[in-house]
Amino acid sequence: MSAQPTTDPARADPLTLGISPCPNDTFIFRAWVHGRVPGAPPVTVAYADIGECNTLAARGALDIVKVSYGALPWLLADYRLLPCGGALGRGCGPLVLTARPAEPGALPGARIAVPGERTTAYLLLRLWAQAVVPDDIGEIVVMPFDQIMPSVQAGSVDAGLVIHESRFTYPAYGLSAVADLGDWWERETGLAVPLGAIVARRDLDPAPLTDAIRRSLAAAWADPAATQDYVLAHAQEMDPAVADAHIALYVNSFSADLGTEGYAAVDGLLDRAAAAGLVPPTPTSALH
Repeated sequence: MSAQPTTDPARADPLTLGISPCPNDTFIFRAWVHGRVPGAPPVTVAYADIGECNTLAARGALDIVKVSYGALPWLLADYRLLPCGGALGRGCGPLVLTARPAEPGALPGARIAVPGERTTAYLLLRLWAQAVVPDDIGEIVVMPFDQIMPSVQAGSVDAGLVIHESRFTYPAYGLSAVADLGDWWERETGLAVPLGAIVARRDLDPAPLTDAIRRSLAAAWADPAATQDYVLAHAQEMDPAVADAHIALYVNSFSADLGTEGYAAVDGLLDRAAAAGLVPPTPTSALH
């Protein structure tokens, strides 16, 4: 007999929460993390980039964790997708960057740095390359996302797949965008871009967790200035204007509720990726 979901707000040990130090995550979760969501279960936080969060989830190391939608097919046996708190939207997809202006036709055989092979960014890169790049790309090099632009700039890789605030900062490295994969995905499918998901262990009751995330987000929207010190403390010396732009782009109505449009985007990505042999098939019922 399978265990029934439980979340006991009075349990002695806090729940473990894994999020990235990126502004969208710290903005959303600040009130909950700081105990300012009345009645929400207490949490202790591990901060890790998205690749590390995917790995921690694969090991079952955390109760609640931010993961890539591209990692979901390997996680849904142990974790359930929560309908809020993640990153999904339009105009927010990953970019392919090179040190000099180039066209997609220049990328066959290229050595490309990516932030992880179980990320949405990687799935979009492979789907885009199959459709657009003659003879496909070459070697994939996995590295932490904050090392990708310096590596492209230094010439140790031919191109880099970037996410997060790199959308705003890549010109400072003298880099050029070969492709906006989110723009390609939206034109190709009409769907929004599913980037990061919040998942919780299946033996936890999702209702109080969903409520805590939504109330934490509502508190941030009601008083954005209250989040600023926490956001900037974890944003790797990011310019405050870049942090604000990051939040404005990645925190949106889907962060409060995936809704029909959000779930359709997730289904669309995972179905296409499964058809291309990039992920195991994921039944729609597994997402709910």
